[in-house]
Amino acid sequence: MINQLTRLITMMFCLSPVAYAQTTAQSTPAVTDAESTTQLSPSEALAIAKKVEQLYPIIPITVDQQAAILSPLTAHTAKYTVYYGSIELGEASYKLPATDSGYYVYEFDSDVSLLMLSDERHLKSEFTLENGKLVPFRYIHERTGTGSDYTEQTAFAKTQEFIHTIYKQEALKLPYQEKVFDPLMVQLQFRMDLAANTRPLDYKMVKEKEVDDYQFRVLGKETLTLNSGTYETVKVEVVREAKKAKKRQTYFWMAPDLAYLPVRLSHFSKGSKQLDIQLASYQFEKPLPPMTPILIDGPSDALDTLAADVENEADISESELDKIKQLVED
Repeated sequence: MINQLTRLITMMFCLSPVAYAQTTAQSTPAVTDAESTTQLSPSEALAIAKKVEQLYPIIPITVDQQAAILSPLTAHTAKYTVYYGSIELGEASYKLPATDSGYYVYEFDSDVSLLMLSDERHLKSEFTLENGKLVPFRYIHERTGTGSDYTEQTAFAKTQEFIHTIYKQEALKLPYQEKVFDPLMVQLQFRMDLAANTRPLDYKMVKEKEVDDYQFRVLGKETLTLNSGTYETVKVEVVREAKKAKKRQTYFWMAPDLAYLPVRLSHFSKGSKQLDIQLASYQFEKPLPPMTPILIDGPSDALDTLAADVENEADISESELDKIKQLVED
């Protein structure tokens, strides 16, 4: 149970909406797994592209606009509190140190526990900035705690045109593709694309020896009040097929004034909140530039079925506690 929760926590922070699914060694590269999100329909993609073209015609980018797009790369730290319902599970944090070379190291740490179960994770992403886009170089994911410990490592060999990944001591070589990210630094590219009003918000990530594809949609603006303060945010949803969207919803609230730093991340399953991750504190080493107005995509075809009273039904149920206790006893 705790491992499933922390896998979900990690991937939510890295812009993936679902829990890890254990994989077995494969002789051929996989393209997507069963939990990858659906692509926008051609009509939806065309409508968004036309909207972008109308509101933001192709004109030379200004110095201020360039500064806004690159603002997520400003050296910063951010700490979060992780909840399952009303129960606090632990903490998670990001760290992006300053660099003068164009070579970046982005790190994520989490430490969560529930009853006698524990899970600690350390993720590190190394990447460069080339022509305004992030290019992955190396990714490491280390997990320790209750159950089996493991490590995942991925090297992006651009000049050799392959991606070499090792997950739980099982190696696989994948063909190199442009715009394929690791599960950590993709968040920074996502934030840069929000600042640039890039569409579609479509990302491929290498994780667990597979390449998964996820898409996101900006629903609208929302004022959010948390224990750490009040934030003006944009609400983003994970795009899913209508049938799947009725069972699972994942939302991100990003603060434009904080270089689109995630302020809150929530995952719902069948209308019941599974995880709620909230910003506890943050610090940027330099002042941030003003953002350009955000492009709103609007709601998806799948209606948001979450009722307002879901917020009051977020506690762990007795059946869930019984399952957790059984795991401890076993």
